[in-house]
Amino acid sequence: MNTSPPRIVALGGTTRPDSSTERALRHALDAVAAAGAQVVLLAGDDLVLPMYAPHDPSRTPAALRLVAELRRADGVIIASPGYHGSLSGLVKNALDYTEDLRTDARPYLTGRAVGCIANAAGWQAAVTTLGALRDIVHALRGWPTPLGVCIGGTEPAFGPDGRCIDPRVDEQLRTLGREVAEFAQRMRAQAPGAAVRAAA
Repeated sequence: MNTSPPRIVALGGTTRPDSSTERALRHALDAVAAAGAQVVLLAGDDLVLPMYAPHDPSRTPAALRLVAELRRADGVIIASPGYHGSLSGLVKNALDYTEDLRTDARPYLTGRAVGCIANAAGWQAAVTTLGALRDIVHALRGWPTPLGVCIGGTEPAFGPDGRCIDPRVDEQLRTLGREVAEFAQRMRAQAPGAAVRAAA
């Protein structure tokens, strides 16, 4: 049995440091870490990448890091703001780089639990963005967690210090983080050497 802690990679947010979407991602990661998993956060400038072009194999250092971290991941959390009814171009472009995993032993997001978080000023945009994220995860062969989190409305969910001040959002983000960590732990226990094969 593989008893090492699972590695959870979280990506998302906006180009603005410490955005409310990034705060939601960090809050979910707190629950992941509390469950004993390793955590990696890719947000803000980490996701400022050239537009993904299938015909161009060149990769920036940031793109290489993104692909390498997703390759090593046992679980993933994705958070996007709702821009005009769907996920942001920044997050979608980052996810398009998973095409570089297509020939791996675990192609794309195969065998990984994926938690999805959508954050928008209105509920309609939050709901449609969450649906789009879950559809993309299915297309990438990942396992969306039973709970997906929508953060919507005009009242802020996070205070100026970054602390979650909405009890409902707090509980949902923590639940999502635990679901990703627990699923990843079960998968690692059932698949000896999976991390070694993925890194090869």
